Amino acid sequence: MTSYIIYGLVIILTIISAIVDIDKTKKAIKIGFNSFKKLLPSITPVMIFIGITLSILSPSSISMILGKQSGGLGIIVGLITGSIAFMPSFIAFPLGESLLSHGAGYPQIAAFISSLMAVGIVSLAIEIQYFGKKAAVSRNILALITSVIFSLIIWGVM
Repeated sequence: MTSYIIYGLVIILTIISAIVDIDKTKKAIKIGFNSFKKLLPSITPVMIFIGITLSILSPSSISMILGKQSGGLGIIVGLITGSIAFMPSFIAFPLGESLLSHGAGYPQIAAFISSLMAVGIVSLAIEIQYFGKKAAVSRNILALITSVIFSLIIWGVM
């Protein structure tokens, strides 16, 4: 439902933009399309990897590994899995809720979701290409440290 709202809003705003200045709108659409074409060779293998990973690891198998009883080991597994996986937030958050309802623990899901959103091992090559090796690696290390701290806070509170 949310995607329909977003698509509808984009269409409406594009029509408004075209009414205001058709030449700028055409130019913006062309720039966006060219950017997409440049990213497509880098994104395609990542999307294939995501599809294979999600078909192998079902939510029930992940929740078994990330169960409440798994403790610190489950947090480490959540951090590693989240760091490697690559999916948009509109899939990740419902997946986290589903895992919680299947018996996963809050700290383990906090580790998984926070590292999933912040750390990007799969997309590291793309990030290095655009931001440079030092910036990309530093950002990912800091994001992983932050995810660990966040998970430990959740573990202490829950």
